[in-house]
This record gives sequence, C-alpha cells and structure tokens, in this order.
Amino acid sequence: MSTLPVFRWHLAPDGYATRRQLRARDLRPGGQDVAAQLERPRRRGRPPLVAHLYRVDLALPVRPMTPGRWRAHDAMMRARRTCPECHRDAGYVIPTSLGSCVTCAYPEEQRAA
Repeated sequence: MSTLPVFRWHLAPDGYATRRQLRARDLRPGGQDVAAQLERPRRRGRPPLVAHLYRVDLALPVRPMTPGRWRAHDAMMRARRTCPECHRDAGYVIPTSLGSCVTCAYPEEQRAA
C-alpha cells in the first residue's frame, strides 16, 4: 500500500483537481482512486482539513441528464416541497428542522397576521 502525495493548501501542482473543481469543468472522477490530497493546517492542535485530489487527465465527462433522470429529479424535488401534514406543495423545499411547511409549523402566527 503506497501513501498518497500530500500538498499544502493552494500548492497542488497542475493536473490535479478536487471533485468540485472537476465538476466546474464538466468532468467527474470516473472511478479513479484518489491521487493526492491537500492539507490545510489549523490552530490549537486540531487535525488539518483534508481535500482529496483526482487526476484531471483521467477524469471523464459528466453524464448528460436523460429524460428518465429529469423525471426522477422532478419527483424528488416535488417530494421535498410537499408538506406531510397538509399535503400541499409549499412552493419551496421544506426545512428538515421544521418537518412541515411554515403554515403548519406555526399555525398561531399565521392566524394573527
């Protein structure tokens, strides 16, 4: 088992990118293993922040959205917008902290307004 090369924050050589940087270029890791990592030191003895790096030359293009994927995405977003109490589309993604739409979560404030 070989160890990964470790670079300091902002000092990675060209040819490496994080997942987000790959995505900004419309690329994905494509099944390749992590090629290196970045470490950002922190204070007070805390462990460093670590970011995994992938080789850009081995990255593959992002798969296009098919009609089936769009339908699945729309269904997932509709489920996130539907209130489990009143079963209405709230028009926004319902916060998990509330568990229901604002109207159902705070009914007394809605009557006062």
